[in-house]
Amino acid sequence: MINVLIADNHPIVRLGIKHVLHASPGFEVIGDVSSTSELFAALEEMSPDVVMLEMDIPEINGIATLRKIKQEFPEIKVLMYSGQSEDVYALSTIRAGAFGYLSKTADVDYIAAAVKKVAEGNMFITNELAQRLAFDESTQKPRRFFRKLSTREVEVLKLLASGKRNKEVAEGLNLNEKTVSTYKARLMRKLNVDNMVDLLQQAKALELY
Repeated sequence: MINVLIADNHPIVRLGIKHVLHASPGFEVIGDVSSTSELFAALEEMSPDVVMLEMDIPEINGIATLRKIKQEFPEIKVLMYSGQSEDVYALSTIRAGAFGYLSKTADVDYIAAAVKKVAEGNMFITNELAQRLAFDESTQKPRRFFRKLSTREVEVLKLLASGKRNKEVAEGLNLNEKTVSTYKARLMRKLNVDNMVDLLQQAKALELY
């Protein structure tokens, strides 16, 4: 039996995932939480095989939450899922330690398959994403640039693209402002731009808005 803990602030989403997994043999949803504080409190009390973690769960950034789980509960496998761009966040979350990424736009049948694969210690991305990543990079120029970015650079770029100032980005990611400025300079170099307007256009091309 694969024990699953669901972390998502939307009750209907949690209920839907529970319904899908309960209808599939071999799964047990041992809990569901709506915030990161509830998540870590639950992890102190129970031992899921897999945590299904929504990227935009409240309180702590999803990738920061993932890192904390990997640090404090290294035996637990994490399957990230989100309505955000699969092309961008799948690679970013896997680099940060997730065993897989599932887009909310994926077919419902993927849920049980993804959880099972992750529980077995294997990586999961959808076939559609795997096929897109296999395309000729000349037709995927923004994605090619994205692959050069670290997980932290993607986090910084997303916050900048959402209109955050350096100070707000620093506070959101627990960095100092000088470090954020360094990341901005690095992003401009990697994305081949020399001003913020063009940097934000690249962010739009990467579907970070």
